[in-house]
Amino acid sequence: MNDSTSNSLAVALFSEILTNEQLIRNRLTRVLPKGMEISHFSVLNHLARIGEERSPAQLAKSFHVTRGAMTNTLNKLEWAGYVHIRPDWDDARRKMVAISPSGRRARDLAIAAITPMVSDLISDLGEDKVRASLPVLRELRTKLEP
Repeated sequence: MNDSTSNSLAVALFSEILTNEQLIRNRLTRVLPKGMEISHFSVLNHLARIGEERSPAQLAKSFHVTRGAMTNTLNKLEWAGYVHIRPDWDDARRKMVAISPSGRRARDLAIAAITPMVSDLISDLGEDKVRASLPVLRELRTKLEP
């Protein structure tokens, strides 16, 4: 493959990924419960899945965002009552974040709102195509992660 073909392929790939990302964000924003942002859902979903506390720094690293951006998201989630933030008993400079019962309910409502949209997309594309695309997307992500 020559440089021109390789560059064309790279541009086409990233153009499709970025366009899809924007379209997915738009759809998610429309179906998420009122007042919930994608970043809020993402953090709640992560905390619900892992079932353990995390520090804001650990969450920022997991989401590839700055600590300031994560602190902003966590402050909004705490204000809404969706997370509990406590001091780290071993290191007073750190804090630990856990999902609250109302955060779990909000996450479950968001999942319920998102599921029909995602199911329709998977149905339209075909489960086999979606399954076949996942290994490629995962490998791309691992190559892009620092």
